[in-house]
Amino acid sequence: MGDTAKTVARKQLPLRPAGPDTVAALLDWYDRERRDLPWRAKRGRRSDPYRVWLSEIMLQQTTVKAVIPFYEKFLRRWPTVEALAAASLDDVLAAWAGLGYYSRARNLHKCAQAVMAEHGGAFPRTEDGLSSLPGIGPYTAAAIAAIAFGEPATPVDGNIERVVSRLFAVRHPLPAAKREIKRLAETLTPQRRAGDFAQAMMDLGASLCSPKKPSCLMCPLQQDCHAHALGIEEQLPVKLVKADRPVRCGIAFLALSEDGQVLLRKRPEAGLLGGMLEVPSTDWGDDWLPVDQALIAQPVRADWWSVPGVVSHTFTHFRLELMVMRAIVPVDASLTFWASPERCRWVPRRDLGHAALPSVMRKVIAHALKEQ
Repeated sequence: MGDTAKTVARKQLPLRPAGPDTVAALLDWYDRERRDLPWRAKRGRRSDPYRVWLSEIMLQQTTVKAVIPFYEKFLRRWPTVEALAAASLDDVLAAWAGLGYYSRARNLHKCAQAVMAEHGGAFPRTEDGLSSLPGIGPYTAAAIAAIAFGEPATPVDGNIERVVSRLFAVRHPLPAAKREIKRLAETLTPQRRAGDFAQAMMDLGASLCSPKKPSCLMCPLQQDCHAHALGIEEQLPVKLVKADRPVRCGIAFLALSEDGQVLLRKRPEAGLLGGMLEVPSTDWGDDWLPVDQALIAQPVRADWWSVPGVVSHTFTHFRLELMVMRAIVPVDASLTFWASPERCRWVPRRDLGHAALPSVMRKVIAHALKEQ
């Protein structure tokens, strides 16, 4: 049967409008097929708002597989919002290192402190109350309200966006279609089991309703799905083609002391990778600086040599390429730092694994040290 014939055959299937029967079918599927995730409450138990909040912040721009080990490590170290609020920001950033989008970690710490100081250690129940906290936007507020408190709120993440756009055959391209998709999702949110429904939509999008080759024959919503009936499910949601990321370039300076320490510098609190540790570098610009100009940014006076190769790292809005220069410097208490001395520190190599180093800086260090 050709594609045209398949589409005609699908149109002949009885297609019911999405509504209460859709919700019931999805909840029945969820009761059978729900994912076992460490932040989800066991069947019949209430969700812990702290665990829901922590997982939702970590899951922003990050996959479930990547988040689980970080989440479990965080929970062992800071099992309550009170414990997290009492932690130092440096410790939180160090534990977050590797998850990326480090403003989330700073806001996580601020939010925990706000919950303790302004709400007596209890998270607000409503979307409005949750939205007033640092780092909690509309999606996260709706997710916590629904999952942790059973409020009839409608979170729409990437998975839910895909399910809804197919269910209602939304053909307007993203991101312009987001408002329409949100409105349509709200028509489905039930008054009871709103949290289970939200998680069911997330699970469906993460499994059967995948971006490519969705498993429509196994989907509990097949009978309701307008995109499937039209044979266009793989074309939705429609996304505009993204422009290529610009490239920025820089030169990083890895200084090793003779007693086995690495010179690191703390980045300013505001901005990209704020508050994290870094290998000192030149500014990141549109082109490479000549070596003699780059050496103006050297953190200490030393004999620097170039490490072969380039370290590449992709951020949300640009790709970074760093050449690395390395030097061995003497152990000297009077050593003068040229660049931001108040933010520089020596870190023993054995302690690098616990330092608040973002992934790009771990790449730089690994690249420089492999040439030993």
